[in-house]
Amino acid sequence: MNSKSFLLSCLLLLAPVLLRAELRLPSIFTDNMIFQQQAECAVWGWARPGATITVAPSWGKAKYQTQADEKGHWKLKVKTPAAGGPYTLRFSGDAKPLTLQNVLVGEVWLCTGQSNMEMPMKGFKGQPILNSNEAILRSANSNIRLYNVPRNSRTEPKQNSKPFAWKVAEPEAVANFSATAYYFGRLLQEQLHVPIGLINCSYGGSTIEAWMSAETLRQFAGETLPATTDSIKVVNRTPTTLYNGMLHPVAGFGIRGALWYQGESNYEHPDEYPARLQALVKQWRAEWGMGEFPFYYAQIAPYNYAQLPPYNKGVKFNSAFLRDAQRKAESQIPNAAMAVLLDVGEENSIHPMRKEPGGQRLALLALAKTYGRKGFGAVSPAYESLEVKDGAALVKFRDAPNGLTSFGEALAGFEVAGADQKFYPAKASISGSVITVAAEAVKVPVAVRYAFQDFTRATLFSTEGLPVSSFRTDDWQQ
Repeated sequence: MNSKSFLLSCLLLLAPVLLRAELRLPSIFTDNMIFQQQAECAVWGWARPGATITVAPSWGKAKYQTQADEKGHWKLKVKTPAAGGPYTLRFSGDAKPLTLQNVLVGEVWLCTGQSNMEMPMKGFKGQPILNSNEAILRSANSNIRLYNVPRNSRTEPKQNSKPFAWKVAEPEAVANFSATAYYFGRLLQEQLHVPIGLINCSYGGSTIEAWMSAETLRQFAGETLPATTDSIKVVNRTPTTLYNGMLHPVAGFGIRGALWYQGESNYEHPDEYPARLQALVKQWRAEWGMGEFPFYYAQIAPYNYAQLPPYNKGVKFNSAFLRDAQRKAESQIPNAAMAVLLDVGEENSIHPMRKEPGGQRLALLALAKTYGRKGFGAVSPAYESLEVKDGAALVKFRDAPNGLTSFGEALAGFEVAGADQKFYPAKASISGSVITVAAEAVKVPVAVRYAFQDFTRATLFSTEGLPVSSFRTDDWQQ
């Protein structure tokens, strides 16, 4: 056999293998997945350049076709029905067809952030999740599906994430999934009676800048972006790298909305945080192309940050300034809301063991604001205005239709200052949705702060049990 005949024989033998390898789907498209209901959901992948790709969902007779571009990439949108399933999804082209099994249609939420979002139901080593073992034991539910985007830090945007497969909720899968996200999804499924899909895309210790694109970060003066050839010295805090390796590969996947639990790694720079959070949300919404989807986020819990290297102490190293920045950002981002976690913090653990309140409060926001459910408390009371009268400060709150309460405990954590900007501990009393604050050392109050320490304990709540955020009425730089 001459060399040409030998080469031809090899190509003929390899042809079936090459054809089978041509039609590929991203890691996030697997058996057991969930599509967002009643939406036009993006589906994409890779094939032979120029190949015609057909996608046939079993929920209807419609078939969807597109052609792979010169690089072999293809993308189309599939119209989904109301919640239901299970279904199949068949992909065909020039290669052997692919079929996804046990596919559901329901409500899909992207769950993002750092370690308090990443923290699994089983807890971290030596750091438990309160009452999680029983919750894990009772977690089997075929209408809850879970997906973890594997950790990956990169200096340039990747087209695909590392492999993972959608899991049906059962003890082993739930034990290794985000506790905050799971408690959110469990309550949604219980109340909505539709399939719920949860995508956990989080990385412990990460900064907000790591989850933003280079294009978005260029608007902020002084931000140093890595070159594509750079080595990544800090995998979770280098700008753009988690967006590149984890978020960009799943951007555009059909979702109802996003959850965000992050800020602990940005506590040293609170003044920058609101603008960055606004930019992040704007970027994500543009990339997903699904309008101003809901964005609900958890306020970081109180913690003694001075015990962490570099052991920063002082005014702006008080994490209350970051909590306050998160509070202010809520009114600056359309279709966004914040779950207050002032009552779950632990002085010596940055990972509160009480994860159920956070997940549930995020779910309450979604149920009320996204799904229109009524008759329950969903939003924490928030500072509205300050009036000075007879030497006392009258602090008025909104979102407290049934008034405020301390549940019989002493109301604490209030401080008041005069024109000299020196704060003194103050006495406070409740009258409906107004708090009267006064201190003998301050004859003419100018500003009030509540729970404005690095670590503090909540004492003020709505009657539905939702804590009031730490807040300040001033904008002083100390």
